[in-house]
Amino acid sequence: MSSIDRKIKRKQKKRAKKQLERDLKQKMNMFEHLPDECSACELEFDKQDREMVMTWNVVVREKEEIVRLYCPECWGKAQEIIKEAMDA
Repeated sequence: MSSIDRKIKRKQKKRAKKQLERDLKQKMNMFEHLPDECSACELEFDKQDREMVMTWNVVVREKEEIVRLYCPECWGKAQEIIKEAMDA
């Protein structure tokens, strides 16, 4: 492998790393838009509660910069409705 090849690979790796950092920064910025309650039933969401954080579902629409949060019950109901619509 020549030094030019190594130089190209290093540059590609550096470019990929910068892109990942930009993507992560954008996603962390979207976290600020996270609501404090379920978007469907308005059940309060505690960001400090590990169980809530692990079980609730987040839907992000990056283009519109919309973040929606759903509790497990509302998420399950929505999944059932979608499944019924697909089967019909």
